[in-house]
Amino acid sequence: MKPGIGIIGTGMVGQMCHLANFAANPACRVVAIADLRPDLAAAAAQKFGIPRVYGTHRELLADSAVSAVVVVTKRRATGPIVLDALNSGRHVLSEKPMAYTTAQASSLVEAARQQNLVYSIGYMKRHDAGVARALQVLTRLREDQSLGRIVRAKGWCFGGDTGRSHDNFVMTGEARPDGIELWQDGPDWLPPAMRPGYDNFLNVFSHIINLSRYLLGPSPTVAESSIEISGAARITLDFDGIACTLDLVGGSEGSWREGLTIDFERGAVALELPPPFAEQEAEVIVDHDGQSTRLTGDKSWAFRRQADAFVSDIAARGVPLASGADSITDIALAETVWKQRASG
Repeated sequence: MKPGIGIIGTGMVGQMCHLANFAANPACRVVAIADLRPDLAAAAAQKFGIPRVYGTHRELLADSAVSAVVVVTKRRATGPIVLDALNSGRHVLSEKPMAYTTAQASSLVEAARQQNLVYSIGYMKRHDAGVARALQVLTRLREDQSLGRIVRAKGWCFGGDTGRSHDNFVMTGEARPDGIELWQDGPDWLPPAMRPGYDNFLNVFSHIINLSRYLLGPSPTVAESSIEISGAARITLDFDGIACTLDLVGGSEGSWREGLTIDFERGAVALELPPPFAEQEAEVIVDHDGQSTRLTGDKSWAFRRQADAFVSDIAARGVPLASGADSITDIALAETVWKQRASG
């Protein structure tokens, strides 16, 4: 039986990146959507042919046809909604950040564990076909040692134009109503003046941190960090003796530039990531003894592959590429960096 998907949150990202992709997957059915903005929910339902529309996530969770939900809502509301969904026995894919503290994140992972549910976090870059190629190349190079050992790595994210090529969504201009449950936007020790920067850091830069862990190792430590109150930062992560320095700057009006280079003794593997909403794959460049080879593939979109993977994981009860349990580490690393900043 095809899983029944419910989409909670039908803003631009909810429609363009999630609703459209799940609606296109023949292995599932999008049976319901929920949004606090009634006109927007109705317009999205009409555009994508969704049969049932609810005003709140709790109303949607009372629908027995919904077996899994995608949560794409205000960041501080994500945790409470995900917890309700998991406690109701629904599989969950939520946008990142999954939470604002490791304690919050751990409570969600524990709820999923108790119910034996698939709990996936929206680090869609792990699903990028180019990233998959990069991981395959890195695995081979580490095994055959043809380029020697890894000596260092560097990553960067200079946020800019998000790369949206078309508007596959509808909007109504309705204001978001107040009164919904929100989780605290950071640890108790984080000063109020730093919370907006912390929020921006988790929302934008957790992607490249998560991706570096996917390619270099799951549990790095923070070797050095320098962070501005805006969230811009230079961070060095230590992956068992391999230093990976990340330069993170947001708010640019230019092009989006993001990537990761892993240097070996006799070459390198570079990963050039597309802007977040661009429907294209990351490019992989392998430098072998001075000769560069660019690996490209067919046109695909990480968000589409992420949606398809979630449906497959539900069917197989598989562990997601970006599971909730793994993603706690991203919150923990953010806390470590910002605690150093807060303590001076």
